[in-house]
Amino acid sequence: MSYQYILYEKKDKIVRITLNRPEVLNALSNALLDELAAALDEAERDDGVSVVIIKGAGRGFSAGYDIEPGKPGAYGSSPVMLDMSWLEGNDKKISRIWNLKKPVIAQVHGYCVSGGNDVMGQCDIVIAAENAVFMHPQVRRLGLTWMHMAAYHAGLQWAKMLMFTGDPVSGKQAAQIGLVAKAVPEAKLEQEVNTLAERIALVPRELLQLNKAAINAVAEEMGLRNALNIGIQLDTISHTTKAVQDFRRTAEEKGLKAALAANEAPFKNAPKPFQE
Repeated sequence: MSYQYILYEKKDKIVRITLNRPEVLNALSNALLDELAAALDEAERDDGVSVVIIKGAGRGFSAGYDIEPGKPGAYGSSPVMLDMSWLEGNDKKISRIWNLKKPVIAQVHGYCVSGGNDVMGQCDIVIAAENAVFMHPQVRRLGLTWMHMAAYHAGLQWAKMLMFTGDPVSGKQAAQIGLVAKAVPEAKLEQEVNTLAERIALVPRELLQLNKAAINAVAEEMGLRNALNIGIQLDTISHTTKAVQDFRRTAEEKGLKAALAANEAPFKNAPKPFQE
């Protein structure tokens, strides 16, 4: 199958899926997410594949959802039920990572912002560059994301620190709090991920699938699916709030850059609570 917005490379038992919109920092358009889901389906059908790696082309992993004014899902620009349907569609596409029978490793460098954390969070193991940047600026004016898994990986308090402030943490900090499995110097990131993938691929594929199912069942018994469904509902509600609607109007009247600048202005001079 040919793709326009991702790169699909198979070598030995490993598939590498690269988000490939580097000109917009791999913003997650509907078309890109469609292709990502299709690529995961392709990898699952291939009995010669044991492990999948997801990474980003260019300067970073992903800048999050494509929210240019006028596009579907642009911070509550659609009627409520259409907005919810769009969010449910994203959930289904990105959850394909979690539901894939084969292990998926996220290789994160540069910025991993908003929806980029949703893709990263659904992966089984995350290896990051020490200087990577993880952040959720959308919580300040755009709504919320619910698939990032921070509460499961980093615990309730760190999840709340991140979601209550929208402040960034580095890859090094992310490893310290458990948001990612490991952080390494960016120059060694590719090698580190490849070494892990190759080692995982030594285990028989059937046993990898069974072990992933068993471990995922732990989170699902803890209510993961219900949490994701509630997240969709709460995000839909958030898009009707005055703060999000004001952001949308500013973006439509003055442009997205102006809306984002106004959104970030109050935070520029405020002290940040967690710095390296």
